[in-house]
Formats: sequence, C-alpha cells, structure tokens
Amino acid sequence: MEDGNTTTPFLDSDQDDILNGSSIPQAPEGFKSGFIAIIGRPNVGKSTLMNQLVGQKIAITSPVAQTTRNRLRGILTTPEAQMIFVDTPGIHKPHHQLGKVLVQNAQIAIDSVDVVLFVVDGTVESGGGDRFIVELLTHTQTPVILGINKSDEQPPDSQRLDESYAQLAAPNNWKFTKFSALTGDGLEALQQLLIDHLESGPYYYPPDLVTDQPERFIMGELIREQILLLTREEVPHSVAVTIDIVEEDPKITRILATIHVERDSQKGIVIGKGGGMLKQIGSAAREQMQKLIAGKVYLELFVKVVPKWRQSRLQLSEFGYRVEE
Repeated sequence: MEDGNTTTPFLDSDQDDILNGSSIPQAPEGFKSGFIAIIGRPNVGKSTLMNQLVGQKIAITSPVAQTTRNRLRGILTTPEAQMIFVDTPGIHKPHHQLGKVLVQNAQIAIDSVDVVLFVVDGTVESGGGDRFIVELLTHTQTPVILGINKSDEQPPDSQRLDESYAQLAAPNNWKFTKFSALTGDGLEALQQLLIDHLESGPYYYPPDLVTDQPERFIMGELIREQILLLTREEVPHSVAVTIDIVEEDPKITRILATIHVERDSQKGIVIGKGGGMLKQIGSAAREQMQKLIAGKVYLELFVKVVPKWRQSRLQLSEFGYRVEE
C-alpha cells in the first residue's frame, strides 16, 4: 500500500509478480543467502530480535510467554547477503493441542533451515529448558549459533551467567555471541556471524521486502498483541483473531475483525465494562495498523465465544494454525 512516497514492504496476496519471481533481481557474484530459524525458550526475546534485525515491526511482542504462534518469516537484505529469519514458538512442554502444534512446528524448523540461531536469556543462568533444546539440537546437522540476549540487562559481573551458556556451546563447538535485541547493541557482530555460516545463493525475495506474510496476517497479530498487553494473565492464550473484511479507498482502510475466545467470562474481560476494554484494544491496534499501511484505518472489532478451540485440530486449521510440512 502507498501513501505519498511511502511504500510498506509487505507481501500482498495478489502480488503474483513477486510469487513467480519476476521482480526478484539476479544476485551479484559472491552473494550469500539462506533461512535462519530463531529458536529458544518462551520469552527470551526472539520476536523482539527479529523486529530489530529487519528494522520494522512484523512479530508481536508481549510480557506474556508463548506469544508467537505461526512461523513468521522476516527478511533482512544487505549488500552481501539475504537472511530469511523464521521466528518459531518458544519450545516448551505442550499442555494442549495448540501447544503440540506450536512445538512440533518449532522442531520441524530446526531441520528445514540453513542455520539455527539458539537465543537464550543472558540475565539468568542456563536451566533445564535450555538443556532440553540443546538435546534437540544435537540430533540435527544444521549449523547452530548460540545468541546470548539481554546483554543490556545483565549485572556488571556477568561472567558467571555467560559461562553457564558457554558450557552449553563448548561440547558442540557452537559459536556464541552476546547482544541486546532491545537496544540493538551487538547485532552487527551477530549478523556477520550468521552471514559467515551461509552458503552462496540467490535472492529468495525482492530486496525491499521485510516479510513474506500478507498484511491481513500482520493486522490480526497486532490486534492479538494488544489483547495480551492489556488483559495480561486474564486472557492469556485463549485468543485467536481473524480479519473478516478489508476495504480500501484512497482516504481510509476499513477493517472488520473477530476476536475468538473460549469462554463467556473471557468475552466479558475482552469487552470490559461498558465496552471500555474493547475500545482500548481497538484504539491501540488501529495506531499500529496505521503505521503498518502508512494510512488512516477504521477498525471495528467483534468478540465471539468458540468453546475449546485450542483442542480442535479443525478449529486450529480454520484460525490458521497448521502443522508445517
């Protein structure tokens, strides 16, 4: 979509020229490219990292763990390489069908990419969750880089914390580096380390694209992010969002969306007293959408109860949560 001279580099569903490769240039000699899976425990900063790397918000972030659901691809193109980042759900012990699908997708990603970036929380020592992921990674032939995130939040004497992760990397001869996904400190070194692990290859996407997800998907994620931020633990992960209608004209984009929850009590929380919570969610999401499309947005939200949708493979599929092939 365009507003004046501003173009938002997202993939629209009708952009056949991009899908068939006609607008993808030929890569120069020595150019590198590849797919990089960002994996780790829940809430270690994977989505924040990908947003920082691609320079634009495409993945939602929240203090609530397990916010990432779909394998979102972020694209970073530099003069020497194109890196396609796959943001995966936090690897954890699943407690419902949705959790099983998310973890299965994360495990599949490990073997279907060129490099794995294993992100850990540098403010705490390594634990059982990290060792569980290390065990998964020992069974893959994919190169692994260990990224110690949140360097900006580490105490002055962080040697003990860093050493606990160095001990995870050493037996497997993994390279490791420290950075802050929040401030961007150390990301240049991380990028170079990733490029060093890539092989020569073509442009997979046009150089100005930052994600292969359609705008409708990103819109739904922006609404879900505000629900997580504003309701916190009250409506943790029982929420799915579908974008029902998008109507565009030169002055405004009209969007109708449905928020799906599992119980009537959750519907009441999302709507709030006198509809106050729903208005807050809509207002905050609309602001983010206007940045996304670089134009004015009218957003109307509806709330629907769909009992036990996270336990239904059919319902999961309808809401866009499928096991990756």
